[in-house]
Amino acid sequence: MQPKEIISQLPYSKPFLFVDELSKVNENCVEGNYTFQKDAFFYQGHFKDYPVTPGVILTECAAQIGVVCLGIYLLSKENGFGKKQPKIALSSTEMEFDRPVFPGEKVSVHSEKNYFRFNKLKCKVKMYNSEKQLVCRGTISGMLK
Repeated sequence: MQPKEIISQLPYSKPFLFVDELSKVNENCVEGNYTFQKDAFFYQGHFKDYPVTPGVILTECAAQIGVVCLGIYLLSKENGFGKKQPKIALSSTEMEFDRPVFPGEKVSVHSEKNYFRFNKLKCKVKMYNSEKQLVCRGTISGMLK
């Protein structure tokens, strides 16, 4: 399955789609990026007069690229589900945040598979800003069907 096909299978749409591009995907890892739009809805109140991307949104971006995209790829190889959109549920996250992401910034996510068994995928994810500085890192798990 090609990167554009994987993105087309994501169960999200704007304004809650946080994947612009996948640059690498295989059985063990995925890499992709997203640019946070300056006028995104969540900047209006987080924080007043000093907009910063909320940690939950950074986590969601990391999960969409690092777990959901990789999960779609793995399911397509295992089951060949084709154009049928997968069902996905986040089961756990543990993230640490090192630096802020501001409106208009591009981030890249690198995710490595810990395991994929019984449709549960657990990954180690790292997010970097455009200067290759670590933004956040952690472990995210999800169930895919």
